[in-house]
Amino acid sequence: MDSQGKLFDMNVLVTGGAGFIGSTLVDRLSLRSGNFIYSVDNFDPFYSRGIKESNIALQLTKENVKFIEGDIRNLASFEDQIDRVDMVIHLAAKAGVRPSIDHPQAYFDVNINGTLEVLEFCRRRNIKKVIFASSSSVYGINPKTPWSESDSDLMPISPYASSKLACEKMGFTYSHLFQIQFLALRFFTVFGPRQRPDLAIHKFIHRIENNAPIEVYGDGNTSRDYTYVDDVVQGIEAAMNYEESLFEIFNIGNNQRYTLNQLIDTVSQVLNKKPRLERKPEQPGDVPHTCADISKSQKKLGYSPSTSLITGVEKQAQWQLLLEKHG
Repeated sequence: MDSQGKLFDMNVLVTGGAGFIGSTLVDRLSLRSGNFIYSVDNFDPFYSRGIKESNIALQLTKENVKFIEGDIRNLASFEDQIDRVDMVIHLAAKAGVRPSIDHPQAYFDVNINGTLEVLEFCRRRNIKKVIFASSSSVYGINPKTPWSESDSDLMPISPYASSKLACEKMGFTYSHLFQIQFLALRFFTVFGPRQRPDLAIHKFIHRIENNAPIEVYGDGNTSRDYTYVDDVVQGIEAAMNYEESLFEIFNIGNNQRYTLNQLIDTVSQVLNKKPRLERKPEQPGDVPHTCADISKSQKKLGYSPSTSLITGVEKQAQWQLLLEKHG
């Protein structure tokens, strides 16, 4: 099926629409003039409001995008600003594995209660489709890789990961009780232009370019399945077309993993600069390895990631250095 075949003349609510993935998705959906997108974000102070405002600057000029500043935990307070909606793409969340260890209550409040509010909004409005941004972190320390959606040994080791898993279970409940299709997409280490400044590739580009030392936790042999943001958006678009069942979980990854040392070498190669390393102990909450089995997503969604790590880092570095140069 053409991944764009049904994505016309739709009213879509995107939560977290000013964030990294959300703003990239809204940009893509708004290119189709028949679509209308409600984009909601509360500008959580986890990182600079100015970054998110830059993300959505172009969208604010479009007639088929309506941006609403609001908190999903109190969705009813701005519900009257939203007309007909065909589906909800729920990306809003309190992000960050490590900070969730210090502030678990805040993460459970935003992620779980916020998702409950979104599902209740759908129930009230008779909206029958929700696409939910889950996370590879739900697999936790499951030693069997690549990770498959059919794995039952989920071992989340951070409050953030536990909150995402709880949301998946809640989605199943609502799909069963109210016939709301709920698709949980487990994202694997997303990177690219607009990436959050707290994430590793963003930090490495900034520090290596400015000849500052970078902190390396552990021996550098932990590994991640890095997924370029445009490939993730393609996976979301494919899920928008999926109609076969009421509840499904899909891995949205790249089916390749790179060690931290390999990632640093890649960033150094792109910038043509030698990194200065500061070795640190491994941090609690971080899983040693991630790798996605994407065979289900390939078969059922037609998902096909195509951006290599080095190509994606080149694109992110180009965006990031230009942004830093011009403030």
